[in-house]
Parts: sequence; C-alpha cells; structure tokens
Amino acid sequence: MKQKTKTAESITPMHPDKICDRISDAILTESLKQDKNSRVAIETIGGHNIILIMGEMTTNAYVDVNKIVKRIVGNKYGIINNIVRQSSDIARGVDIGGAGDQGIMVGYACNENKEMIPQELYLARNLCKFIYDKYKEDGKTQITLVDGKIDSIVASFCNVSKSVLGSLVRDWLGTHLHRLESKNVEFHINPAGDWTIGGFEADTGLTGRKLVCDNYGPQIPIGGGAFSGKDPSKVDRSGAYMARKLAVDLLIKNKAKEVYVYLAYAIGVKQPVQATAIVDGVEMPIISDCSPKNIIEKLKLKEQNYEEVAEWGSFGNGFIWDKLKNI
Repeated sequence: MKQKTKTAESITPMHPDKICDRISDAILTESLKQDKNSRVAIETIGGHNIILIMGEMTTNAYVDVNKIVKRIVGNKYGIINNIVRQSSDIARGVDIGGAGDQGIMVGYACNENKEMIPQELYLARNLCKFIYDKYKEDGKTQITLVDGKIDSIVASFCNVSKSVLGSLVRDWLGTHLHRLESKNVEFHINPAGDWTIGGFEADTGLTGRKLVCDNYGPQIPIGGGAFSGKDPSKVDRSGAYMARKLAVDLLIKNKAKEVYVYLAYAIGVKQPVQATAIVDGVEMPIISDCSPKNIIEKLKLKEQNYEEVAEWGSFGNGFIWDKLKNI
C-alpha cells in the first residue's frame, strides 16, 4: 500500500516575516480601534537596521506608526513611513458594500484534531509554541508524518543550544507518544549548528510571506492573498475567514472527515461569484449571505485584535471563525 507523507512547518512570532505581519496588523488594529470604518492596507519590510512601512490608509484615526513599531521591535531601527490614502477607484466599489478585491478564498476543516486543521500543521505549531513558551526567540519547527505517525522533526531556534533544544523536543514528543504511536523518529535539531543571530539582524522580513503557515499548511490550497495589514473590506481576509467558518459548521453538522469551501469574488460586487463546499468529496452549493458587510458584522471583524491573529496564524487558534455558532 502506498504511504501517505505530509509535512508542515510553523514559525515563532519573532521570525522576521512574522514580525512584519505583526507590525502591519498592529497598525490595522489601532486604526479600527479608533475608527471602525478605517480602510487599511499596510505592508512592512524590515531588516538590517531599517523598517519600511508602506501602503494605503483612509481613516479618522491618529495612528502613531513609529510608536507601534518601537513597541514591537525596540528603538534601534530606522523607520521609513510611506502611507498614502486609499485609491478612489477602489473606494468606489467598497463604499457600496462590494468586495474590496477579486480572487478566490479557500476554507478548510477536518476532524484530525481539536483545532480542525491538518494534523501535520497542528503538531508543528504545537511544538513551536511549546518551545517558544520557554524561549521567546526566532525559530521554526517542521514535522513530517508518514501514515499519520511522526517520521521526522526539525527544530531550529536562535539562542537555544542543540542539547537544550533537543531535550525540549523529546519532552514534547514524550507527552504525545501515547496518541501518536511514533517510533524511530528522526531528529534534526539546529541542523546547521547553533546560531545566535536571528530576526532582522539575520534576515529581512516581509508582510504576507508566510501564507502557508497562516493558512492550513502545504497540503491544502490557498487563494494566494495575504491577510496581515488588510482591513476586512478586503475579501482576501474576510472571505477567507468566512470560508473557514462555513467549513467548520459543515464539518460538525455533517459529522464529516473534511470540508473544503470556495468563495470567489469580483471587486465591487457584494455576493461571491462562486460559493461552493466539498463535504467528504461531495460538492454542494452554499446558501448563505457572504457579502463583505454581512461577514464583517457576523464575525465582528472590526473588533478583532489582528496583531494577536498574526502571531500564530489565522486558523485553529480559537477565533470566532474557528467555532461552531450559527451566523
């Protein structure tokens, strides 16, 4: 019988790409906190003593961008701020309740674990959080499953020695062995050697560069749009969250194994041009109001702390779109 091999990785909030996600979403959160109708699309790039903030923002809020950046990364970086107002052409379609962009958003849910995400991502993130709770450093974990059992573990963390990191990984694995039945696991602990230069000192970061970690891992397709820095009028974000919500509801209500949901939008148009679900291989239409206005209201997307969402990804972390609740 052919083996099924699946791999996923997870990164800590101190990874340079994730720091950029957090900065972009912190700016967004502060904008919405002061002005619920803020239109925001912020990109952050950071590295080697410079942080560049670019994008569009139309708001009545006063957002001290430099203060937010310094709160997250400290005072040692030069900050370049190049934020302008949202394009009037984009605003025209959004003002009437239409989608703030076009594209397809994919939602997914499965019964492999309590978070209803693919098991390989669930385990990689669980391990990453376990280590990060003890060492708030730049780091990554990666887990490969073969027929549902752990075959290999990769862990690379800045300022954590190979011996200490290896002990942490084995401690974590020991708490899961009774469920995973994994034997002869291959370990790669700081495989390139111990390292002490991480974050923006080691590498540049960019908003939206860890989309697969932010979604469901590499086994599940994604629409391609980043989430961080975008207010919920952008269906890249709100449509993806609604798709996840619908997938969770359908999974639980149908006692299914896995559910895919596809929502496709045209910019400026209220309802999606495609709204379909695949429940255990059977395609069915979605009968629900998937307009951006309804999604924003029902999922309370103008009240969300998006900096918190950015830390560990959008799905499987207990947000409103991860829970069964009629909307």
